Amino acid sequence: MKELRFAIIGTGFWSAFQLSGWNEVGGAKCVAVYNRTRAKAERFARDFGIPTVHGDPETMLEKENLDFVDIITDVDTHSPFVHLAAEKGLPIVCQKPLAPSLEIAEKMLRTCREKGVPLLVNENFRWQTPIRQFHSVLKSGVLGRIFRARVQFANSFPVFDNQPFLKELDQFILTDIGTHILDVARFLFGEVRTLYCRIDRVNPEIKGEDVATVVLGLDSGTTVICEMSYATRMEKERFPETFVFAEGEKGSAELGPDYWIRVTTEEGTRSNRYPPPRYDWADPAYDVVHASIVPCQENLLSGLRGIGSAETTGEDNLKTLRLAYGAYESAARNQVINLEE
Repeated sequence: MKELRFAIIGTGFWSAFQLSGWNEVGGAKCVAVYNRTRAKAERFARDFGIPTVHGDPETMLEKENLDFVDIITDVDTHSPFVHLAAEKGLPIVCQKPLAPSLEIAEKMLRTCREKGVPLLVNENFRWQTPIRQFHSVLKSGVLGRIFRARVQFANSFPVFDNQPFLKELDQFILTDIGTHILDVARFLFGEVRTLYCRIDRVNPEIKGEDVATVVLGLDSGTTVICEMSYATRMEKERFPETFVFAEGEKGSAELGPDYWIRVTTEEGTRSNRYPPPRYDWADPAYDVVHASIVPCQENLLSGLRGIGSAETTGEDNLKTLRLAYGAYESAARNQVINLEE
């Protein structure tokens, strides 16, 4: 099977880990790179042995013989780069969140459909080893019908040290982490009918919210509470772990600290630990997140090759974006939002 050739747009903090993920998977080779600050692109190319650096993205997409493009830039630039790649007929992998508004995301999807090119999203939290295993527990039916659940991402990790631009976002945690956590909720428990959200800003040095609580009412009747915070101080810092608790008719399951899953039924409690694989290129502070890049991109590559279905398509990600931006609407109006209206 031939190796796919791709170009990277954007060489910020996450690009090194994204490219390392592609290299780990194999079957795809980065042959060109663009960044608005050319010197950064040149350093990146030297570090990773990328043969060509471009100072103009359109020229790069025209001159290079590419099979797809990987967009790893800030959210406000996703749309122009997606439209540019779609006009060139190139399949697209894009970083999350897909767009700064639903309207922009919908326009991006329309353009890609009209041009007949796939739009895939590098939404990787659902690919974390313990979360995939928790999904298997739910699908096994051992808990029976799930009536209530909680998905929690709460810590005080100094995320702004590596990504200072996040301080300037008017909308922060729901777009940055919320797209991950709400996507995990959908992946584990199903589609959403209603939502209610409260937000808060605890850190006085940022513009957007750093705390959000979203209550989801699912089509299945399940209630899922999503808790997100970068202002939570605990006895032991657990960034970047996500915790999940599910209650069913026959028992409960918990994904707790240090990747332990405990399943409790009338027969007792069964406990197993599901740590992520360790890669030399991953930052230990982001271990479970960086490890999840590999199976996510393996799935995306399968979709790009047409030999399987990618899970995190633009169409699927739009459902998660509706939850994130619906949460902002709910918080502003202090009302339950009915997503079916």
